[in-house]
Amino acid sequence: MIRFGLLLTICLAFNFLQAQNKKTDFITVFETSKGIETATYSETIQFYTGLAKVYPQIQIKAIGKTDSGEPLHMVTFNSESEFNFETIRKKKRILLIINGIHPGESDGIDASMMLYRDMAQGKIATPKNTVLVTIPIYNVGGSLNRNTSSRANQDGPKAYGFRGNAQNYDLNRDFIKNDTENAKTFAQIFHLVKPDIFIDNHVSNGADYQYTLTHLFTQHNKLGGALGNFLQNKMMPALEADLQQKDWDITPYVNVFNEVPEIGFSQFMDYPRYSTGYTALWNVFGMMVETHMLKPYKPRVKGTYELMRSMLAIIEKEGKQISELRKAAFEKFKNQKTYVLDWEVDTTKFTTLNFKGFEGEMITSAVTGKQRLKYNRNKPFEKPVTYQNYFKPTVEVSVPKAYVIPQGWHKIIDLLKRNGIEMSRFKNDTIISVESYKIADFETRKSPYEGHYQHYQTTVLTSQESVAFRKGDYLIATKQNGMRYILETLEPQGPDSFFNWNFFDTILQRKEGFSPYVFEDTSKDLLDNNAELKLEFQSKKQSELEFANNWYMQLNWLYERSPNSEAAYKQYPVYRVK
Repeated sequence: MIRFGLLLTICLAFNFLQAQNKKTDFITVFETSKGIETATYSETIQFYTGLAKVYPQIQIKAIGKTDSGEPLHMVTFNSESEFNFETIRKKKRILLIINGIHPGESDGIDASMMLYRDMAQGKIATPKNTVLVTIPIYNVGGSLNRNTSSRANQDGPKAYGFRGNAQNYDLNRDFIKNDTENAKTFAQIFHLVKPDIFIDNHVSNGADYQYTLTHLFTQHNKLGGALGNFLQNKMMPALEADLQQKDWDITPYVNVFNEVPEIGFSQFMDYPRYSTGYTALWNVFGMMVETHMLKPYKPRVKGTYELMRSMLAIIEKEGKQISELRKAAFEKFKNQKTYVLDWEVDTTKFTTLNFKGFEGEMITSAVTGKQRLKYNRNKPFEKPVTYQNYFKPTVEVSVPKAYVIPQGWHKIIDLLKRNGIEMSRFKNDTIISVESYKIADFETRKSPYEGHYQHYQTTVLTSQESVAFRKGDYLIATKQNGMRYILETLEPQGPDSFFNWNFFDTILQRKEGFSPYVFEDTSKDLLDNNAELKLEFQSKKQSELEFANNWYMQLNWLYERSPNSEAAYKQYPVYRVK
């Protein structure tokens, strides 16, 4: 009996140790499901929490809020177990990865979990000169809203989160406007970490082709100068070559909709509303990983895993040059006399891709009876395709010495502060000479877009004026690291300016007006006493039929040129100090 009892005790202890080992092996949901499932939000956070308890190189930290009520998390891997970013930046480069911005595109969630584990357990090379920071799931509300059907075009995983967040915002349109708690917390994380390189993991839509992996780097002309040249001519080719050696083909993001890629396509322009467009404002090398929706989930996750490994290898090798280029870029932009706000494709330049696709043809739809696009996977091809990846400026402004913002525009001030913009306040009431904008013209979206009726094609009229400012109003010098963010948001003509996102719409509505029966007499006196105005008025009536036939339009035109017209109407309340 004693021997049997001892044997039983040994067996139980052995089974217990085996169970404990299984727990510390940190096998992911993706792996236990044989590549068909993705981890839930709670499973993901539990996984990283467990890793951090066992491996001192890993730290998980809850930080800030999200619209879901749950916090965001940031997970840091540093081979030296140092997690103070002020200290880290003195010695190492930082790669920031964001996953689950669209939780149905979950490839990066599972790939990052395995990457952290494999680095910690020594299964792959541990980066010595690079610190990896990951937001495990950015769209927490969308991740909690789990379903099996909202990704109509996608092959797996079995269940996943929803694209919209807890307020149904698309978080990859919110980096400038900050309508969500998620975006506010991301800014907090971004300016705490101050990364050198940024990766946003996604799944693509649009066309069928042979590749599992595509990349969407920040547009190199917009990134600018030596920084853009390095990205275009060194970083991107190095990533492609490293993946090719591992038998992972990759191509630029296929920017088409319901057309065949072989007709050619252009690079996607990542304006600051998008993640990589936002991070580029601080001269960060950014890319979106776009795996192909029609490929099975397992190779998509494995491809994302290998791409992140390849990028880590590039940073390890080129870290010193990356750091030097970024420092030089900050100095370059601080001293620029002009700044480009908007771009268009330069049709005179292009790159030729050796593209691997499938033959597509237009056939009669069995559903609508109309023509539809059909790809034939039995007819793969490899042929040269024109890729338009050069852009040229369309809107450019001079860079002022500073901007002045009256203190009443507190939402704008809060956004600037959240993004680390340095500013001072007037200590006394003061009158200074400034460049002033009147909004001359703009178009507005007819349908809502991410909670806004966004403006576009905005133009301004410029004048030099002496303006009285109050004690406490804000002076914002442009010669600082946040210079690009300042110009992109405060210049009304910028596609993602605060004006175009409707933050200044109160200036587009008159608060005073006129009664026609009274202003008839006032306008006659105005014309009688101003020969130049009278001549302009008569000329306009003769040349414009609609104006000539509309009495109210005529009175309103005169009202706008009278002393009675309110100064605040269309007066942009941010002023430029030259």
